[in-house]
Amino acid sequence: MAENHQGARFHAAVRYKISFPAASSHYLIVEARFTATGANEANLFLPVWTPGSYLVREYARNIEPISASGEFRKTSKNRWRVEAGESDEVVFTYRVYCREMSVRTNWVENAFALINGAPTFVAMPEILAEPHEIEFELPGHWQSIATALPQIGERCFRAANYDELVDSPILCGNPAIYRFDVDGIPHTLASDGEHSVWDGARAAADTEKIVRHYRAMWGGLPYENYTFLNLLTEASGGLEHRNSSVLMASRWATRTHKAYLGWLHLVSHEFFHVWNVKRLRPVELGPFDYEKENYTRSLWIAEGITSYYGPLAVRRAGLSTIEEYLGELSDDIRRLDTTPGRLAQSVEESSWDAWIRLYRPDENSGNSTISYYTKGAVVAWLLDARIREATNGAKSLDDVMRAAFARFSGEKGFTTEEFKRVCCEIAGMRLDDFFRTTVESTEELDYTQALDWFGLRFKEPEAPQHAGPVMGCATKAEHGRLVVTKVPRDTPAAHAGISVDDEIIAIDDFRVRPDHLSKRLECYRPGDKVSVMLARRELLMRVNVTLAEEPKRGTLEYRPDANEAQKRNAASWIGL
Repeated sequence: MAENHQGARFHAAVRYKISFPAASSHYLIVEARFTATGANEANLFLPVWTPGSYLVREYARNIEPISASGEFRKTSKNRWRVEAGESDEVVFTYRVYCREMSVRTNWVENAFALINGAPTFVAMPEILAEPHEIEFELPGHWQSIATALPQIGERCFRAANYDELVDSPILCGNPAIYRFDVDGIPHTLASDGEHSVWDGARAAADTEKIVRHYRAMWGGLPYENYTFLNLLTEASGGLEHRNSSVLMASRWATRTHKAYLGWLHLVSHEFFHVWNVKRLRPVELGPFDYEKENYTRSLWIAEGITSYYGPLAVRRAGLSTIEEYLGELSDDIRRLDTTPGRLAQSVEESSWDAWIRLYRPDENSGNSTISYYTKGAVVAWLLDARIREATNGAKSLDDVMRAAFARFSGEKGFTTEEFKRVCCEIAGMRLDDFFRTTVESTEELDYTQALDWFGLRFKEPEAPQHAGPVMGCATKAEHGRLVVTKVPRDTPAAHAGISVDDEIIAIDDFRVRPDHLSKRLECYRPGDKVSVMLARRELLMRVNVTLAEEPKRGTLEYRPDANEAQKRNAASWIGL
């Protein structure tokens, strides 16, 4: 039992009953019960964010209180006070609007419901460590509930504490269920929205291969069961949880190799989080403060290293080709090297600023920020290569992750400096200069060492036929107008003073149709100077633009003259 600040005492379990009387209107109703003794009040709150998605999302905006066992009133944006009176029970009933199709929010409709903990369950701060139980009343045409929570009765589940409740998404409806065991541990792939299009059996078999690969890499599985909630809603994204994950994709993804490979990368990425983040975590990410930002400089480790292993594990599990994996890594390098923000923000700063930047991109984000997913993945590759070379191939980033997991996967978590020290220990050398240039600064990354160790090179890109020069700005056709949407730093458009929302009307006094800009530019050469007529807030103006060649970065490939040592290094890393 736990005592609140005014002396009222509450029993261990908090009980929720969830019903869907208006599922087609995107609502669910929650009845939350807290048993109490003595005349007092209960102070309740709803989280403002959810772990794994670092943005204050103000979930309380979707809460509509209905009734309470005593008088109640809202005391802040996400808190309510309910008078207990002389009753032995505090009851708070509320309606939740659920119509945001993402892995971090709620969606309710006539066909199914995705319920995430943070936007759904009002809680009492004093007893977060106590068990929380959920009972469901489902519409008659819904037959099952998929979640990693332990089941304690028919349509009744129990979380050991509020953290586990928040960390356990729930899918209600009629999903297709696929099961497999690894080391005797049950795994479930619950897919909603297959509609005879999605190949569920194939997806489950390949998911098992990914699980088995990671089991071999880490030396075991650290859970008693695991559930993949696979929502085929034509949306996209993934979110990790301790014993489960939420995936969103197109039901058509199994019909094309490229799309299906993307889904496998998503599965691999979210499953790697079983170890990296959910158990091996930055010290700042737990215990969670659900009512304000939890800052950390280590998301390049938590998400960047995970982004590195996502496609790499798919390759190692035999589900993609070497060329396909090198293409994925090349894409990360290309995105990094063509983002001006890499020279304005370090990857540690990117992690710290996630709360105000990553999830709120605007037209200038590419100039001022870099993604800790993208740069973190490239840094992880360079770190892997550095460790392998320092140990003559005896150790790798795999060994770092296992050592860090053994040392820091308990209650404490790790600091950035502690993780760096583990890297140095495994490498057998100081890596201060490496981390200073790759993680702490905005210096350009040097790929030379990694390329030499693995026997790689950047293949010269083939020049596309009829390619012309570029102005460097991004545009879109909008109501018959050609409108500028982004102006990257140090491009011809930026040097000429072109701005976002400008309308491009003509080049050299000849009208440019919204869908013909690239065709018109094919008629020029890099270095040509052109006069561009713009309309800015209905004012016509001309600017002079010196056209440039489009920057290109070739795809990684193995050097045809790679020596035997380089081939062995590559085989150990990626498999040949």
